[in-house]
Amino acid sequence: MNLPLAISTGDPGGVGPEIALAVALEARHSDPAILFGDAGWLARRARALADADACFVFERGAELVAPPFGKIGIADVGVWSAEALEHRATGSGGAAQLKALDAAIAAARGGRVRGLVTAPMSKSAVHHAGHDFVGHTEHLARACGLADDEVTMLFLGPRLRVGLVTTHVAIANVPSEITPARVLRTVLHLGAALVRVADERASRQLRVAVAGLNPHAGEDGMFGDEEPRLIAPAIAAARGFAPYVDGRVVLEGPLGAETAFRNAASGLLDAVVAMFHDQATIASKLLDWGDAVNTTWGLPFVRTSVDHGVAYDAAASGKIEVDGMRAAFRMAQQLTRDV
Repeated sequence: MNLPLAISTGDPGGVGPEIALAVALEARHSDPAILFGDAGWLARRARALADADACFVFERGAELVAPPFGKIGIADVGVWSAEALEHRATGSGGAAQLKALDAAIAAARGGRVRGLVTAPMSKSAVHHAGHDFVGHTEHLARACGLADDEVTMLFLGPRLRVGLVTTHVAIANVPSEITPARVLRTVLHLGAALVRVADERASRQLRVAVAGLNPHAGEDGMFGDEEPRLIAPAIAAARGFAPYVDGRVVLEGPLGAETAFRNAASGLLDAVVAMFHDQATIASKLLDWGDAVNTTWGLPFVRTSVDHGVAYDAAASGKIEVDGMRAAFRMAQQLTRDV
């Protein structure tokens, strides 16, 4: 692992900077990372948490290289204002977090880091700063010249691995956003990810189910026809592609979502394709809260993130949990182990 991982520090007023620092400091003697944010603030905080010699600061515009062994790298992208550090959504905080993310994306696209781990951002804060920002997933796709639906949001946890056909879409618009092409893309991306992170499951045949959109997967057309019209054709097409065509992964569905997620929770399934955001995230956060990793599949580099938000209240109280960021960092290490 010659190249470091990048970590964007997220909303300065949330838990992002603290959890990013904590994880980078933990890993600095085995896998040094580069944090993107306010170098002065991060270096001062790192000295308070570790020691005066913990950081290697890259000045703004400096070429990024692997930080010296035993140090965390900090790429300076500008000073965080007092307003940005308030524990609420602010325009200056939104501008700061987007600037850090874009700098980290540029480093990943330029091959100066081997992958990107993102701390949570506030969509509201970025909107206050005057930017159109739907979410990390869509912003990353667009920054890489891809359409929103060329990448897939995955949540990879120890009990449940789930892929989303649609992401940040109003519930009223979900049916019109589901197409065979989007279902197929999600099925193929989830299958590829499942094989990469299979760990102890790799020695056996893996099972993926595609959930239906409607109650009981439409109940033979009684509650909607999206299952036979849009979802089933994509499942049939996916069976002609790896990893399904060679039998490493078995694909079934469309199943009623309640059945699919119950079977995943009991270990009968290894992963589920969900049709919309909350169908996936409610199950993921119930089964794997703090351990699930939000992963964007289809980018030209690895991107992982925590499965929680900016948590202004936790940042204000100082009661910060690092487990989610630690899981995201470890997943990035696993997915980039050959880079």
